[in-house]
Amino acid sequence: MKLACIQTTTGPSVRDNVALIAPLIRAAAAEGATLIVLPEATSQAFGQGRLDTQAAGLDGEFATQLAALAKETGTTIVAGTFRPADTREVEGKTIHRVFNTALVTGADVHTGYDKIHTYDAFNYRESDTVRPGDELLLFEHGGTKVGVAVCFDIRFPEQFRELARRGAEVIVVPTSWADGEGKLEQWRLLARARALDSGAFIAAAGQARPDFLEKAGQESGPTGIGHSVVTAPDGTVVAEAGYGPETLIVDIDLGRVAETRKALPVVEIEASTIMR
Repeated sequence: MKLACIQTTTGPSVRDNVALIAPLIRAAAAEGATLIVLPEATSQAFGQGRLDTQAAGLDGEFATQLAALAKETGTTIVAGTFRPADTREVEGKTIHRVFNTALVTGADVHTGYDKIHTYDAFNYRESDTVRPGDELLLFEHGGTKVGVAVCFDIRFPEQFRELARRGAEVIVVPTSWADGEGKLEQWRLLARARALDSGAFIAAAGQARPDFLEKAGQESGPTGIGHSVVTAPDGTVVAEAGYGPETLIVDIDLGRVAETRKALPVVEIEASTIMR
């Protein structure tokens, strides 16, 4: 399977962001990629205004235009967007929360995974404006089961092991990681660890680091650190980007999944383990 991780920096406008990513998707498809992964918050980047004002369902402008791009290019596209969720009161303010959704669209699929683990860490509370999802998602691509996670989910190995138990051989992870001391090291470690936990390929596409030439490594909110990565089932890094805009095109050997799981059947062993 040939896949692409498109690393870019999106902005506040859905329309402008579609215009930004469309040629990148076409270029990746032209190089043979059939599964194309874009960052979390592709439709509207974090820190670029209220998320609820442009949030839309799977029949909205962003999802519809990406579906058309998937049809045009003969690919399956995974990209971060936001959907309306609920309304709640937070410190006397009425908040219209959204779902942080990974849109999945292609010839035989048009659906979304809602991020389960909201980023309530490092003095940030995503759950104030984002409602957590509660359902895992797998889809088929070229006969292969692909699991979906989003950004902060990567800190929770149970989700990745469960996706593997349900048959995932590839897990895609749209991401918008925060920068700062130790954050890049954590990101690299987590991507490799989740591959080992699941015995699956991890394809994680992140937002590029805004102003990366001047600010790479400095503290930031979850607006992107770059370093999109594809890791193999044995935890080795197949390809990794830098801080700036870049597209990874990787031809993965799915036979490595069965080989790794036979040699290191972590998911099977865990399923049969009893702890009291």
